[in-house]
Amino acid sequence: MLFARLVLLLQALVWGGLGLLYWIRPYEMANLSGMLLMEPSSVSDARVFYGGHQFALALFLVFALRRRRLVRPALILVILVQLTLTLSRLLIAWTEGGMEWDAQLAGVVYRGVISALAIFALYWLERQSRQRQRQVVVREEEEPEARKADFEGL
Repeated sequence: MLFARLVLLLQALVWGGLGLLYWIRPYEMANLSGMLLMEPSSVSDARVFYGGHQFALALFLVFALRRRRLVRPALILVILVQLTLTLSRLLIAWTEGGMEWDAQLAGVVYRGVISALAIFALYWLERQSRQRQRQVVVREEEEPEARKADFEGL
């Protein structure tokens, strides 16, 4: 559970930080990926869609850190979002003939790594859950025999 929460914390910090940066400095953040914000509506769109969405996702991950029942759904969210973005970028790079070493490639590498870590954390949680269920079943099977032994002498 600790490893899963560390993965979620790392992703929450990244999404929260990027969300705030897109909200505070939309021009500079858009320039990192080669976009130009020419109209006031494009600035507000960058703030809302890049800043607001990422910050909202970070808030969900922070809430998931505090509630045990939300850890798995939060990991699934991270996997789906980051893996989809990674595969989309790789498909676009393949169709366009490559990708230069810039913020996009660094983003692809980060998203791939965090996706792999989230998949491993989800696998680890499922494995621990199955082990706990087996222990509970074994204990339940032992109890009736122990009770019978207690009442045999009566």
